[in-house]
Amino acid sequence: MRDWQKTATLAVLASTLAAASPGADALADPAQWQVEWPNTDFDRSLVDFSEILSGGPPKDGIPSIDDPTFASPDEVDLPPREAVIGINSSDAAKAYPLRILMWHEIVNDSFDGRDIAVTYCPLCNTGIVFDRTLDGETLEFGTTGKLRHSDLVMYDRTTESWWQQFTGQAIIGELLGTELEMLPSRLESYAMFLERNAERDMVVLVADGTFRRDYGRNPYVNYDDERSSPFLYRGDLPEDIPAMARVVRVEDRAWSLDLLRNREVIETADLRLSWIPGQASALDASRLADGREVGNVVVERRTAEGWEDAVYSVDFAFAFNAFFPEGEIVTD
Repeated sequence: MRDWQKTATLAVLASTLAAASPGADALADPAQWQVEWPNTDFDRSLVDFSEILSGGPPKDGIPSIDDPTFASPDEVDLPPREAVIGINSSDAAKAYPLRILMWHEIVNDSFDGRDIAVTYCPLCNTGIVFDRTLDGETLEFGTTGKLRHSDLVMYDRTTESWWQQFTGQAIIGELLGTELEMLPSRLESYAMFLERNAERDMVVLVADGTFRRDYGRNPYVNYDDERSSPFLYRGDLPEDIPAMARVVRVEDRAWSLDLLRNREVIETADLRLSWIPGQASALDASRLADGREVGNVVVERRTAEGWEDAVYSVDFAFAFNAFFPEGEIVTD
């Protein structure tokens, strides 16, 4: 096992006080899972159970944030190059720093009249915001401690169905096949969040002392080295791009981040992708603020009224390949 794998696994397990060995690789066993998940209907599944592995922590071992605390930018000391997931409306904006999300992975919150789940999977670098209301009922999400294709498997606390974070689809249980609506958000530097929302009422997610975590430290040092291999991943790897290279995903399409960085702007019939410098990788150096430059990505969709923010994510190439095996990653 590589040093970064040991570091990542031990850090997460230590943070949850889970008594498991590094890289615990429990075989899929729904009969055993049922003990911990008595309310999950494992007879209803869209996936091969052999694809689901234990990441080490138990159910809720990586604790979601269910009562988030926010502060104004004037009260927050966050390095400008650190990454946040930013959302906004016409008059308000919220930032969710990766220094917090990488230790909790899910924030159950509300914004602009919607109940939302802000999610981040460090192993795939996938940050997505979901509308967590289904048929008029608000779901609350937690972490299963399981991974599929190295991606976070979430669960809802109402039916205990299991959900794939990368796709927003229920893959096991009562709500099988249901898909959560993804909402526009940006993975951006804190400085860029502040600049683009200067005329809005801004707040930033902060630690409130409920959990003891070394926020600002990266437990996945060197994880995004393109010479590395993804953690607990057994699927096929892309052929024309390193597995750990970043790609910009919009639905089932993807573009190499290196390509976008070189061109700065890419336009298609319906999309405009832009790259702007100023964001540090959250998965490189031991402190997030010291991470190497990866830049900011903006994706806009053409509408009759003009350009508006599109739903996108910046993922590792292996993850896109795993969930969209027929999809193409544009590299030149």
